[in-house]
Amino acid sequence: MAAAICARLLSPGSVHGLRLVPALSRVTPGRGHRLGPADDELYQRTTVTLMQKNPAAGAVIYSYSPRGFNITGNTVLGPCAVLPPAILQWNVGCHTDITVESLSLFYLLEPRIEVLVLGTGARTERLDPGVLLFLKKKGIAVEVQDTPNACATFNFLSSEGRLAAAGLIPPPAAQ
Repeated sequence: MAAAICARLLSPGSVHGLRLVPALSRVTPGRGHRLGPADDELYQRTTVTLMQKNPAAGAVIYSYSPRGFNITGNTVLGPCAVLPPAILQWNVGCHTDITVESLSLFYLLEPRIEVLVLGTGARTERLDPGVLLFLKKKGIAVEVQDTPNACATFNFLSSEGRLAAAGLIPPPAAQ
């Protein structure tokens, strides 16, 4: 008995990046026939589970505190780097620790990010002009803000579909 099998293939220009493509009809192998990889498809069904409903959606910063951040349901303690593919702890203590070396994870990414949003704590701090010039030469726009505004800016840029990243230092506890 011949059966038509449909497979989902990634294709640019199709709805959600997926389109249906009918596979060739196959005939059940006879006795004594050794099953090959292609024949095995007749006996097993392949299923795909879509884990992320909107693949274009990036990380969302839900909240911040002096201890850290809640980013897309993940709790991150201390300073963090929010990159298009990941959320990482960032080894900086304050704005003076932000150097070309500490920002290397942002400019080594492929595809290259468009905008880097830096949250410097409770208030906007001045960064070393050499660091900002270096990022400009790398083709990355930089927004330096206090952490609450940096979180909002990052969320806005991400919602627009921009390739944005954030380096965030939690604000200290209110005294």
